[in-house]
Amino acid sequence: MGRPSKYTEEFRRDAVDLVRSSQRPINQVARELGMSHETLRNWVRAAERRTGAAATASGGDGLSVADKDAEIARLRREGGGVAAGEGDPAQGSRLFRQGDGSVTSRFRFISTHRAVFGVKRLCRVLAVSRSGFYRWSASEPARQARAAAEDALADELHERGVRVNRKRVERIMRQRDVVGRHLRRRKRTTIPDPTAAPVPDLIGRDFTAAAPDQRWCGDITYLRVGTGWLYLATVIDIATRRLIGWSINTHMRAELVIDALDAAVAARGGRVDGVIFHSDRGSQYGSSDFADACRRHGVRRSMGRIGSSYDNALAEAFFATLKRELDVDHRQWATETDARRDVFRWIAFYNHRRRHSALGYLSPTNYEQTLAPTTLQQIAA
Repeated sequence: MGRPSKYTEEFRRDAVDLVRSSQRPINQVARELGMSHETLRNWVRAAERRTGAAATASGGDGLSVADKDAEIARLRREGGGVAAGEGDPAQGSRLFRQGDGSVTSRFRFISTHRAVFGVKRLCRVLAVSRSGFYRWSASEPARQARAAAEDALADELHERGVRVNRKRVERIMRQRDVVGRHLRRRKRTTIPDPTAAPVPDLIGRDFTAAAPDQRWCGDITYLRVGTGWLYLATVIDIATRRLIGWSINTHMRAELVIDALDAAVAARGGRVDGVIFHSDRGSQYGSSDFADACRRHGVRRSMGRIGSSYDNALAEAFFATLKRELDVDHRQWATETDARRDVFRWIAFYNHRRRHSALGYLSPTNYEQTLAPTTLQQIAA
């Protein structure tokens, strides 16, 4: 039997959705996720095949390129369905919504799907020249370099800081009716189970570790979606601050935290004997199912005291950062898909690009790359 994949099905679905929604090249998204672009391309291909098969079976309008090709051919046969001299479907056709047919949008679409369908075919279907696409594609490194330079400048300004008197800031904000972002009162997610077997605190508020996969911590938070909630469970490596496992669902049952733990173990190669996982005393973490999952993976459980956020401060701080930077308290996602996509994109940013003061202002993945080779062999890329 081959080695188990380090990617969960949930991760695969979210990664494919990110590719489809962002209209960026697969290799760029793969870099942000810290994974092979070939692996991500294979996932996208498989998803395209499933989408095409589902559309055919259901009689839907079809979103595959093959269906778009057939639609253009039909419009050309019927006449009048294609804008004169443009080769574009007329407004209101099902190929593009109004405003979707710009040349840049088509080039982005081609760049995203070129590995699946090929540049020649996509250019023919979308009625753009291959030479034009290749000129646009050749300028992509310059666009990425400009964006990277802007990110670096922003980081440098953040690190240096600009010192301003606090009263002056207060006065300017008051005069201009500016209010700083702040987190609202928390929704309660920690409900202890009085019948659960006792678990010791092996951390003692010491959120440090000499190497990866010695100490992990995690928690559950909530996200408002429509009239309901989504719940996010996490597993963070204390040594590198990297979010190595997570799961999002509409419930807070024990399966939520078990899925997050399974994802973390898979990301670290499939076995993590002796690692400590620290949490609060929520009923999910105190359940027999979660205890069984920990035993299966060789994980030692640790729990803080009831009602003390300081006993799981690192996990709490992670959630505070996520909610502040996603502006969770001042937004409400309309759909679960939208929420999952934004959280998944932010996690990729956090792991691979966001600088962390505790890591010498490196991102978690960049910090891992500074570790000794013998240590890196234990970490999945």
